[in-house]
Amino acid sequence: MSAVVANPLALTARIAEALRDRIIAGELLPGQRLSETALAGDLAVSRNTLREVFRLLTKEGLLHHEPNRGVFVSVPSAASILDIYRVRRMLECQALAQAYPGHPAAARMAEAVAEARARHAEADWQGVGSANMRFHAAVVDLADSQRLSSFYAQVAAELRLCFGQLDDPERLHAPYIEMNASILAELEAGRPEEASRAMERYLVRSERMILAALARLSTS
Repeated sequence: MSAVVANPLALTARIAEALRDRIIAGELLPGQRLSETALAGDLAVSRNTLREVFRLLTKEGLLHHEPNRGVFVSVPSAASILDIYRVRRMLECQALAQAYPGHPAAARMAEAVAEARARHAEADWQGVGSANMRFHAAVVDLADSQRLSSFYAQVAAELRLCFGQLDDPERLHAPYIEMNASILAELEAGRPEEASRAMERYLVRSERMILAALARLSTS
C-alpha cells in the first residue's frame, strides 16, 4: 500500500492557523523577529513549508519581511486600527442583531465572560485579553458562517497586535469584561437589537482608547 502524501496546501493552512492562534493569544508580539529555524523545529515542519506560511501571513498583513533582516510580526498603524474597527462593527453588530434565541455560540460567550472574570481576579491580563478575544469570536459565530468566522480569525490576530503595542494591559482589558457581560445579558433576554447597540458603544469606546494610547506613545 502506498504511503499517503500530505496535502501541502492543507499543511500550509494548518500551520498558518497555528501562528494566527499564537498572535491572538498574545504569544507573538508586534515587532518581534521570527526565527525560521526555531519555528520550523517547534512546529515540526520544513523551512520551505514555513516560508510558504510566512508568505501567506505577510499577504494578510500579520507579518512583514525586511531585506537582510528577516521576518517580523507586523506593527499595525492608526489607519489599520480604524479599518479593523470598521470591519468589527459590520461583523459583530450585525451578528448580534440577527442572532436567534438559544444559539449555541451564546454558551461560549458566557464561558469567555466567566474566564475573563477569573483571570481578572488573578491580575492575569494576558489571560483576560485572550478570554475577551474568545468572546468576540463567539459573537461572530452567531452568524453561522464559516467564511465569516475564518475571516474574523485574521481580524482578531491584527487586533491582538494593536493591543500588544500598549503598556497598560489592565486599562486595556478590565473595563470591557462587564461590558461583554451586559451584551450577553441583552442577548439572553431576547433583545438582540439592544445587544447590537451595546456592542456598537463598546467598539466606539475601545477604538478611541486604543487610538489615544497610541497617540500618547508616539509623542513620548
